[in-house]
Parts: sequence; structure tokens; C-alpha cells
Amino acid sequence: MGRTSNAREKILAAARSLIELRGYSALGTAEICKVAGVPKGSFYYFFESKEALALAVLDEHWATQRREWTRILSGDAEPLQRLRQLFEETEAGQRAGQQSCGTVSGCMFGNLTLEMSNQTEAIRERLQRIFDAQVDMVEEVIVGAQECGEVAVSDTREGARSVVAQLEGQVLFAKLYNDTGRLNPLWANCLAILGARTPEEASATS
Repeated sequence: MGRTSNAREKILAAARSLIELRGYSALGTAEICKVAGVPKGSFYYFFESKEALALAVLDEHWATQRREWTRILSGDAEPLQRLRQLFEETEAGQRAGQQSCGTVSGCMFGNLTLEMSNQTEAIRERLQRIFDAQVDMVEEVIVGAQECGEVAVSDTREGARSVVAQLEGQVLFAKLYNDTGRLNPLWANCLAILGARTPEEASATS
């Protein structure tokens, strides 16, 4: 049991690394198994298709990211500070990736959305659920910020969608230009989207 579980994890890790590096379409099962260091026959023991593997990679990646987002967005800081921390940690992750491999890897979910959303319905639906979950988490923070008088947004759901879309878009630009400096406007853009009051404005009305 331990050996088979270990082989499955090796295949998942290899697939994730290759998808982040080159995308999904160019990969073959033989290459994935070679990088994983497992016999080619092992692939179909665990996954019925390459699509099934991609779904498993998405689920694993989201489970990890969701734990991080939950840690940040459910913290004790004020709502807007939690959002800011999310952006800061996203920036730090992209910079670390660039330092380790020389290029900005971007967001796996955004990369696969661009590559696969019109080709594979199962992957598109999984990505939709992941982004909907992200919007749910961000909206909860925005509602808290609204209750504290930190933001003036009429529709918290649309505000959350705009924040997530802005985050994805800036990460996409960082990948395109291989420049993490493209992430610098994240926080200022978020404040503008949400109609957030600056500390000076808040003190002037208090």
C-alpha cells in the first residue's frame, strides 16, 4: 500500500511540475512517468486518463492553496489587512518561483483556464468551482470590511469577483513579461475596486 501510494504521489508531483513549466497539452504519459521515476504501466493503475490526472493535480493544488488562503483570510487582522496579506504572500510566492527556476510561473489555475477551458469540459467545470470558491472566500472578507466601514462597494459578490480577476490578471502579466514588478499595483488596485477609504480619509471623518 505504501509503495503504490508513493508512486501515485510521484506521478502527481511530476505532472504538477511539468504542467507549471510547459502546460498540459504538450505532455505525454511516458514523459510524466519518466520524470516521476515510475514504470509507464503505473500511470493507468492510478489514473484512467491524462485528463483524470490533470483533475487530480488541480484538486491537490487547490487543497494546498485553500489551506493557505484560509489561514490568511481567517486571521485576526482587520479585513482589509487580511486581503493585503493575501496579495503580499502571492507576490512572495511568484518571486520565489522566479528565483528558483528563472521564470515567473504564474497561477496554475489561470494558466490552465487559458489553455484548456474550451477543450475539456471536466477541467473547465473544476476550474469554475475553484474560482467560485476563491470568490466566496474573498467576499466574506469584503463583507467584514463593509461592516467595519472600510469599503464602499454596492455589490460584495461583484467586488469579490473583481478582486480575484485583478489578482489573476496581474499574475498573468507578471508571467507574460517575466517581471514580478507587474504585481506591485495589486494593493492599490484592490483599494480602488472596493472604494476603500485611506487612513487619512478615515481619520478625517472620525
